[in-house]
Amino acid sequence: MLPLPSAPANRLPTATVVLLASLYCAQGLPSGLVAHSLPVLLRQQGVDLALIGLLKLLALPWLLKVLWAPWVDRLASARLGHRRGWILPLQMTTTALIAVLALFSPERLFDSHFLLLIGLLLLINLAASTQDIATDGLAVRLLPERWRGLGNSLQVGGYKVGMLVSGSGLLLAMDALGWHLSLGLVAMLLVLMTVPIWRFAENRQLPFRPAQAEPAGPGLLLRHYRGLLLQPGMLLWLAVLLSFKLGDALGSPMIKPMLVDQGWSNAELGQLTLISSLVGIAGAVLGGLLYARIGALRALLLFGLLQAAGIAAMALLVNAGANSAMVYCVALFEQAADGMSTVALFALMMRQCRPEHEGADFTLQASLQLLLAGLVGATSGLLATWLGYAALFVAAGTLGLLALPVVLLYFRRARTAQAPQPQ
Repeated sequence: MLPLPSAPANRLPTATVVLLASLYCAQGLPSGLVAHSLPVLLRQQGVDLALIGLLKLLALPWLLKVLWAPWVDRLASARLGHRRGWILPLQMTTTALIAVLALFSPERLFDSHFLLLIGLLLLINLAASTQDIATDGLAVRLLPERWRGLGNSLQVGGYKVGMLVSGSGLLLAMDALGWHLSLGLVAMLLVLMTVPIWRFAENRQLPFRPAQAEPAGPGLLLRHYRGLLLQPGMLLWLAVLLSFKLGDALGSPMIKPMLVDQGWSNAELGQLTLISSLVGIAGAVLGGLLYARIGALRALLLFGLLQAAGIAAMALLVNAGANSAMVYCVALFEQAADGMSTVALFALMMRQCRPEHEGADFTLQASLQLLLAGLVGATSGLLATWLGYAALFVAAGTLGLLALPVVLLYFRRARTAQAPQPQ
């Protein structure tokens, strides 16, 4: 096995880039299959819409993983390494489950073997969500502060690439290759994505430090998260965490419905989604590079401002759907700003993680942020009905702007706390 080289000050090692990109792409592959490809294939086989909608419940392990994340931080394999000891078997388990799906015909899986399909999908989500805990913990330990923005670019970009491959790419491949070979190729890609973590010598590069971890046993869950929430400045950081993406969460669910109401077809929306996803990946990479150059505070303020402007600019598209050039300009700007703001927020989340608590600390922060964003997003349709699309997008942009003073206050308090006290 090859150890990763130490990180020079002026660049992120290529081995680290390849390792993190492969791990997050590997997580996106099963997610794209479950979230994007299967609903289309199920409907093509005549499966009831209510059942297709209930498939969303299979993603519950991603929300509930905070309950077992402390054990992923605490338990380590002496032979394989701490995070690697979780990632390798879980990624191979996901590969095996997708290979099992490839062995069955879709006609049987979507009819007489539907319960088997549900069980396999639940296990895939359980394995992938648990692997995500270990992968995030590994990323926090691998990345020095300066390069955490770029590291999170790999997280966002790699995950989106994986979802595109097993979402849009898989649907295109099935027309030419069929169900069995297409899913087999997804499984083979997962095997390929396993090579970098297989070659990573974690025990030499990042040895487990059990003295800094929580003691195992009853009460681990409470002790772990209580320790995080009692960190100095955590209350104000939670205010930043929970408010920073709320404007985007409020406005973004109504972008496509607005365009549908203006006559956009599925094909047109699909093309816009594909191109905007690629621009979002590019925005994430640019955001990571700028984070390293301008620092955390400026990055969060600048990207937050762009994010608020992007979602507010959607109000310009109300009754302007026929102008496709304008729609693309605004939509691509919004996606680029979203990618930049996301990597900056994730990089700051890494800063809050304690040694040997990285996986669960990052998981709790991400889960809290996603839970509140989901609740706010669930109200977007109702507010659009009451207020109209234009007012909704302006309100969402305003909500994004209101988060910026909280960011500034957090950094000022943090600097005051770090300043040397007079003797």
